[in-house]
Amino acid sequence: MPELAEIFRAYGPRYLEEFADRMPPSHHRALRDIVDCRTEGSGGRLFQCDRCGALHYAYHSCRNRHCPKCHAKDTQSWLDKCREALLPVTYFHLVFTLPRELREIVRSHQKVLPGILCQAAAYSLMKLALDPHFVGGTIGILAVVHTWTRALIYHPHVHLLATGGGLSKDGSRWLAARPGFLVPVSALSAIFRARFMELARSALPDVKFPRSVWSKSWVVYSKPSVCGAEKVLAYLARYVHRVAITNGRILSMDDGLIRFSYKDCREKMWKTMTLKATEFIRRFLQHVLPWGFHKVRYYGILAPSNRHLLGKAKELLADQSVSPTDTGQKGPKDPSQAQAQPMLCPYCKIGHLFFIGRVAAKERSPP
Repeated sequence: MPELAEIFRAYGPRYLEEFADRMPPSHHRALRDIVDCRTEGSGGRLFQCDRCGALHYAYHSCRNRHCPKCHAKDTQSWLDKCREALLPVTYFHLVFTLPRELREIVRSHQKVLPGILCQAAAYSLMKLALDPHFVGGTIGILAVVHTWTRALIYHPHVHLLATGGGLSKDGSRWLAARPGFLVPVSALSAIFRARFMELARSALPDVKFPRSVWSKSWVVYSKPSVCGAEKVLAYLARYVHRVAITNGRILSMDDGLIRFSYKDCREKMWKTMTLKATEFIRRFLQHVLPWGFHKVRYYGILAPSNRHLLGKAKELLADQSVSPTDTGQKGPKDPSQAQAQPMLCPYCKIGHLFFIGRVAAKERSPP
């Protein structure tokens, strides 16, 4: 099966001829990096087998966050870091979705509006959680921006992993949420809509937003993570360090047509879609975020400036002898298992490869 890099090599030049002058720098860079990933274009290291003497080139990864071949280790590292911050409480998984009328506007202002989406979602949830009718305290929120559907359609929304409880205003008590309930979704949707529009209009005063967004309820999903926060973290990790499509879903590239598989959530079955190569590349690149945009954000007691509150929450929960089994938290790994072993020679399958030098990156042609 072909890979994304092969599609970019074959049809990228044609796409650039048509759209290069309208592409942001992040799109140019993504095309170039993915094509060069683990090839001579990225440089690498040279190894030699201590038995058969064969030379083996190990080319560098491009490290572009939109490359489907990179970041497997980063995903695991992120998961390990998040596990350290997990509290022994029930967590809630929430999804805040923007209406269809706003999709084009958001895509045209990717440096501003996806961030506002996160802010509005977190603000509305924390505002309701502070109400003593629900939690009455400051909760912790991990937010991950997501822009695609499985068919690569632009669909901006944000996933939130929220603690099922919060720290009281004076920091003396942990206030647990009711079983299976965090805040009312209908009220959450209304506050989210009002806050997003307020922030968006303030940031983009010259943009005309459609009035129809006020006549419909914005979709907000909330569900307790009955399988544990670990499961939700693993789910979110796919959006943190993975891209709109993996190489395994690309089935063929023939005569300028790309065929790939996707899962239809409504019918709960896998289907196949065929697109022209330029349309396939366009759909992929619209999910390439601007340089420097943070797709993962933390709020409440999980915010970097509130780490002391997180420590206080852990102390209070430890005093309450709450079982940590609900978090799905895993114990520390055995350090001995992380020790690097010499690579087996891919040619003789007996000897081991040892580093003998570096390979300079091949000079790149301008995009």
